[in-house]
Amino acid sequence: MQKFLLQGLLRRALTEPAPTPTPTSIAELGYTLGRTARQKLGRSLSIREVDAGSCNGCELEIHALNNAYYDLERFGLRFVASPRHADVLLVTGPVTKNMREALERTYAATPDPKWVIAVGDCAFDGGVYCESYACVGGVANVVPVDLHIRGCPPDPTTLLKGLIAFVDTMS
Repeated sequence: MQKFLLQGLLRRALTEPAPTPTPTSIAELGYTLGRTARQKLGRSLSIREVDAGSCNGCELEIHALNNAYYDLERFGLRFVASPRHADVLLVTGPVTKNMREALERTYAATPDPKWVIAVGDCAFDGGVYCESYACVGGVANVVPVDLHIRGCPPDPTTLLKGLIAFVDTMS
């Protein structure tokens, strides 16, 4: 036991390095996103995240948008608990057979105008799970998709850039 304690004290911490973007660049991205959403919608953008069967890698990156470093809500964007209050459905993972109906119902419960953003490679085409017997495929096989944000998983900065690109193209 003492050997393990000593090794733990002498080794460096196994942590990931801090994100490379500077806080000012993230703030600029966020303010651009918030301002554009208010111009296009007249209010802030409400997002409902839907996990359609993912490995949770994309969810970790999406949830990072709410942490103290990125703090998405300071830009006027917020995650909502109900699809009835959402403008955008942020869908992750390949759609499994068990989640197909849930995704269709969530899409139907979202009021018009509504948009769907597929996040990650799995949401695009099923990713590494595309040949699985339990997988229906990408999100576009179940509901219409307005934007794909590629990556396995896409980092929070990529998610912010994707949201900005999406909001810019909104009508």
